[in-house]
Amino acid sequence: MDVSKLMFREGLMEGERILVTGGGTGLGREMVEAFLKLGATVYICGRRQNKLDETASELMAAHGGKVVPHTCNIRDPDAIRAMVDSIWADGGALTGVVNNAAGNFVSRTEDLSINGFNAIADTVMRGTFYVTLDIGKRLIAEGKRASFLSILTTWVWSGSAFVVPSAMSKTAINAMTQSLATEWGRYGLRFNAIAPGLFPTKGMSARLNPGGARDNSNTALNPMGRAGEMHEIANLAVFLMASGAEYVNGQTIAIDGAGYQATGGTFYGALQGLGDEEWERMRAMIKGTNETDKADRSV
Repeated sequence: MDVSKLMFREGLMEGERILVTGGGTGLGREMVEAFLKLGATVYICGRRQNKLDETASELMAAHGGKVVPHTCNIRDPDAIRAMVDSIWADGGALTGVVNNAAGNFVSRTEDLSINGFNAIADTVMRGTFYVTLDIGKRLIAEGKRASFLSILTTWVWSGSAFVVPSAMSKTAINAMTQSLATEWGRYGLRFNAIAPGLFPTKGMSARLNPGGARDNSNTALNPMGRAGEMHEIANLAVFLMASGAEYVNGQTIAIDGAGYQATGGTFYGALQGLGDEEWERMRAMIKGTNETDKADRSV
């Protein structure tokens, strides 16, 4: 990310203590860099310790400050509890949480297994709720204010073919965002979400566009004729997480160049005409990516 394009003054986030789930790679890493550059202490978690350590080292070398990596599978409430205990012991309550960790892959729904569905739902829906509940209860008990931000998609408004587990799970988190904004607003806890359009990352392409079946490089259908740039989503995340916008609560904000209004932002048009052989080829590529990631976690 080009940090020179951050919109905010240096030191804006000094004193903030923010956890970013899935903070070692992709959009999570970009937001971590922005928070760190503006003065926050940032905790990151994921399942690949080597990637977390690498990200923390690189960002601190570039910007100073403090990034603390934690290996944590957010599908496991006990692992979350242990991680949050460690964070609290390292300086007290968090002031912000970014629910960014996710999983997704394209598939015809009739080809899905129960395990495949649960792989997405357990991370996106249940894991996000587990993190939010554990931290929220601590903050309420201590009378501390904080901001929660979830990374969703525009599918929460329309659904999307070929990514049904993700569409269902992220829609649930959109409902959580609106529900807790009203229920926990009295405690000084805010809940908002971002629905990004196309912000290409390596992980996204490997599972949502294996072999180029959906041409993510073709932005002609987007009204702005391009994909998003990382500093743009980072600026929006900072706006929602930093002090100064405390009256923004219960909102899901799209950042997609009006792609949702123009095309719906779904996978239907690109994938509905694929045949059995093409789907089988994509399944094999996605399986290979998953096996590589699993091997990486064991390092």
